Amino acid sequence: MEIRQIQEKKHWYDRYYRILFLIPFLLLILSFVYIGFFYAKTGDIMHKDVTLTGGTTLTLINSTINAVDLEKNLQSKYKDIVVRSLTDIRTGGQTAVTIETQTEPDQLKKDVESIINIKLDEKNYSVEFTGSVLSKSFYSELLRAALLAFLFMAIMVFIIFKVPIPSLAVIFAAATDIIVTLAVVDLLGMRISTAGIAAFLMLIGYSVDTDVLLTTRVLRRKETGILIDRMKSAMKTGLTMTLTGIAAMLVAYLIFESPVLRQVFLIILIGLIVDILATWLGNTAILKWYCDKKKIQ
Repeated sequence: MEIRQIQEKKHWYDRYYRILFLIPFLLLILSFVYIGFFYAKTGDIMHKDVTLTGGTTLTLINSTINAVDLEKNLQSKYKDIVVRSLTDIRTGGQTAVTIETQTEPDQLKKDVESIINIKLDEKNYSVEFTGSVLSKSFYSELLRAALLAFLFMAIMVFIIFKVPIPSLAVIFAAATDIIVTLAVVDLLGMRISTAGIAAFLMLIGYSVDTDVLLTTRVLRRKETGILIDRMKSAMKTGLTMTLTGIAAMLVAYLIFESPVLRQVFLIILIGLIVDILATWLGNTAILKWYCDKKKIQ
């Protein structure tokens, strides 16, 4: 009875794994198209905050200012204005309001004072200004670091497995994670900070973990059972890892109030969800096709 069930499951996957592969593949294609349109419209591949574009971050230490009303009043002069309310994690009460824009700090300070009718001094506000040249240079360096990280990851995968198709499958899954997550982030209108770029770097590691696990179980643990059993075993372990990560990121996103930390947690959370599709529908299907061609059981 057990052998018959295994054969039925194997027959089901033999029949549909190519169709399942289309899900992450089409997501990747659609993401490329969307990012292409986004680039044509904005001149960049993502929305960036002042840490990457240069500009002013003004923090008002005040518990009564309404961040929503303040943003509406400032939008008439500053099209790129972003106003956030900072709250105490223990009480949930507002402690401060941050304002971000590419405008010079002196002009922003004057406009804010006229709106809230409060004289700003060293006791009730702080300001940070980053030059556009420095920020753009930093952004270029971060993108270069991300590309190099992905390149070295790809090289290490080829060194480890020494066969083109399984190695390309791992790279396909990692690329899908990054590209689809970036498209979702752009679609949400999220302004990426330097910490957000770091989150994308972390995604490379998260993605490769499950893909290397799958490829190792399928190609190098033949003594542990037939092909479908090895895939199921890898999927059970990999999904446990990923779902644990998703739960941790979701809890952290809900608990922490820092916009920077929340952005990191949200990007990783989206990437982990995408990784489930990329690894267990995409990479697995490629490995199944490869094993069938090589008659690996």
